[in-house]
Amino acid sequence: MRIVIALGGNALLRRGEPLTVENQRQNTKIACQQIAKVYPGNELVIAHGNGPQVGLIALQSLSYTDVPSYPLDVLGAESIGMIGYMIMQELGNLLPLETPLATLLSQVEVDKNDPAFMNPTKPIGPVYTKEEAEKLAKEKNWSIAPDNDQYRRVVPSPIPKRIFEIRPVKWLLEKGTVVICAGGGGIPTFYDDDGTLKGVEAVIDKDLCSAVLAKQVAADIFIIATDVSATFVNWGKPNQHAIKKAHPDTLEKMGFAAGSMGPKVQAAINFARENPGKSAVIGSLADIDDIVKGIAGTKINTSFSAELTYY
Repeated sequence: MRIVIALGGNALLRRGEPLTVENQRQNTKIACQQIAKVYPGNELVIAHGNGPQVGLIALQSLSYTDVPSYPLDVLGAESIGMIGYMIMQELGNLLPLETPLATLLSQVEVDKNDPAFMNPTKPIGPVYTKEEAEKLAKEKNWSIAPDNDQYRRVVPSPIPKRIFEIRPVKWLLEKGTVVICAGGGGIPTFYDDDGTLKGVEAVIDKDLCSAVLAKQVAADIFIIATDVSATFVNWGKPNQHAIKKAHPDTLEKMGFAAGSMGPKVQAAINFARENPGKSAVIGSLADIDDIVKGIAGTKINTSFSAELTYY
């Protein structure tokens, strides 16, 4: 099968962990140990988040005041290259020696008039106390928003339309390459009025972009790997239930938190709807081999009935 795996940010840096290279490398190693389990006999395309990393690089850029700080699209490209390098190295240590791996920087087209530019919602960087966040917002002209019991910087998150480098991705897959691309949701770009392609200050949602990627490479299955075993009804309550199978229309009516499961569910819905008969699965990275076998995670497919199936 051709499998697109979207790695959650927690796979690379756990919430509250110091943003050190050592921590990121260790988490990447753990993630790659799981991915390696589903390599035999399959074609792999790996996407990943970059929220904490791009936020850190932005802070480092701001600390050097002799030149203007670099824009988010450039910082995003830096973080994508860094993370791709770590994935290639750690996965390369686990797969057969002759396995080719490649990281591609992915420019992703967005609408320059997307309403997201007027309403920043995408969290990046580390978490702060309310007092720290308010101070930074004032000093650096940031937008901030609550993140559970703390606060983070938020930036615009426009909807991805297409990935410009999709042909090289397909060429690499045809040669048996494990491809890492669309990192961090890709680098947001749009065409200016004169037809020039340019970067924009934003961060695209990784899961929504990964759904576009999965469609454009004709994936057989799209896996959104996170730190929970499935999508749940009544999450966090005594009567919570893990969903096994769902039709995209049913799932869409349920409503999931915009700051956590919401984008993952929407990305899965998008893929299932645009690829009738193919499945998107939301589940734990630790269960990825069982997800591929079809016995773990929440599977979303247009062929399912309107009634939810639970574990």
